[in-house]
Amino acid sequence: MGLVAAVPVKGLASVKQRLVGFLAGEERAALVLAMLEDVLHALDQSPLDTVYLVTRDCAAMDVGQRHGARLLVEEEDRGHTAAVASAQARAVAEGADRFLTLPGDVPCVTPEDVAVLARALPAGRGAAFVPSLSGSGTNGALLAPPDVMSLRFGEPSFDQHLQAARARGLSPLVLPLPGLALDVDAPEDLALLLERGPGTRSARLLCDLGVPSRLAGAVRPPSRG
Repeated sequence: MGLVAAVPVKGLASVKQRLVGFLAGEERAALVLAMLEDVLHALDQSPLDTVYLVTRDCAAMDVGQRHGARLLVEEEDRGHTAAVASAQARAVAEGADRFLTLPGDVPCVTPEDVAVLARALPAGRGAAFVPSLSGSGTNGALLAPPDVMSLRFGEPSFDQHLQAARARGLSPLVLPLPGLALDVDAPEDLALLLERGPGTRSARLLCDLGVPSRLAGAVRPPSRG
């Protein structure tokens, strides 16, 4: 097995707490599934050998199976870092050469973004990282081999990943990829999603839910970029 990708998804009952009060629970769950569809659609068209979906949520599993993802079923929500670590361990056990991971809430990601990241380490040992829009988080990582270093997510993970890579004797690559930069967590991110990804399933869902008019009537926080 050459290149594997892992997408972790939390249980839908507790997702996107920063959108509580702006989107109802069932709306947040529908958005998470729409974003996962967008991400898996991009991965479908990318140069990958296998896609792991790491989740315990049945609805997310259904989406993953429709896209041919391999399910790594968790017994409980242990968090993003633990989910990625379990996928890394599986990639190592199955003899993968390279390991790529991105979150399930980056609906503007494109096949071209994934291809750029996938090609970032053509041979040998190394690590490449994609920063979030804020520059503090890590929205994509590529490792060769898959266990060349550990990954730990949550801001300020980006700088921490760079430091950890250098401590392992690596020269990490930084890849600013606009489609991967936007992870959707807060109301201001919804506005950016509508602006930057109008053709995505996620944006169409937001329009169906009347989110543009809700945003127009809300007091908007400062833009993230």
